[in-house]
Amino acid sequence: MILGSLISYPQAIVLGLLQGVSELFPVSSLGHSVILPRLLGWNIHQNDPYFLSFLVATHLATALVLLGFFRADWVRIVKGLGRSLRDREIAPDDTDARLAWLLIVGTIPAGILGLALEHKLRSVFASPRSASVFLILNGVMLYGAELLRRRAPVHEEGDPDVRIVKRVGWKEAIGVGTAQAVALIPGFSRSGASMGGGLLAGLSNEDAARFAFLLATPIIGAAAILKLPDLFGHTGDGVRWQALVAALCSAATAYLAVRFLMRFFETNRLTPFALYCFLAGLGCLLYFVS
Repeated sequence: MILGSLISYPQAIVLGLLQGVSELFPVSSLGHSVILPRLLGWNIHQNDPYFLSFLVATHLATALVLLGFFRADWVRIVKGLGRSLRDREIAPDDTDARLAWLLIVGTIPAGILGLALEHKLRSVFASPRSASVFLILNGVMLYGAELLRRRAPVHEEGDPDVRIVKRVGWKEAIGVGTAQAVALIPGFSRSGASMGGGLLAGLSNEDAARFAFLLATPIIGAAAILKLPDLFGHTGDGVRWQALVAALCSAATAYLAVRFLMRFFETNRLTPFALYCFLAGLGCLLYFVS
């Protein structure tokens, strides 16, 4: 790999800032990481080994921010899981234990499909033109979820976890977890698929976002940790310090993004993101075709 094809520090800053926002906003971080370098004329391809190693750091930073933001919730969830394992049952009034198992059930299909299909899907669809098409379809998916949703109050009082476990059953958790697999295709959003699944299960936009971020934390974190040795191996040569810079930028924008979105979805819907994905994908597709 020649030096000119590696990632510069300005590029690392831009990619890190973009990752933190696009991973949590329902607009596809993979799709943007495929499209943006081509739009800017960078000599970077999403499937190059060093670039995949570079992305590991930004994904791990995002997962750590989510873990920190919901740290009090995760403490309760882990304690609830411990109680259920100790008692060998989920008590009817133990919201934390039930939520813990819903998250585990939702993580399993996403983890299995990710291990089985990630490399193949990225190899086939990791082109700016394909990512643009799927970004359009992501917009259609988000808009469709809003149209087909089971109606829930826009903003409800009380414990959000109680509302989540009341409406999300085991089948819904499996469905949301499976839906996340579409994010393996650049252009589709992990958080968008999760939020859409939550809406179809009857959650409000606020609770759907909360459930999506809780569900994303172990999935993003585990995937990043699994590939972390690549960053410290030979494929990370020449990009480790750039990856650190990108990770810091990703952490900053991820924190701002999750704070903004948890407030935004108290009174708003997925429709603006659906419109953005449709128009941005269409504009990029026309550009790449021409």
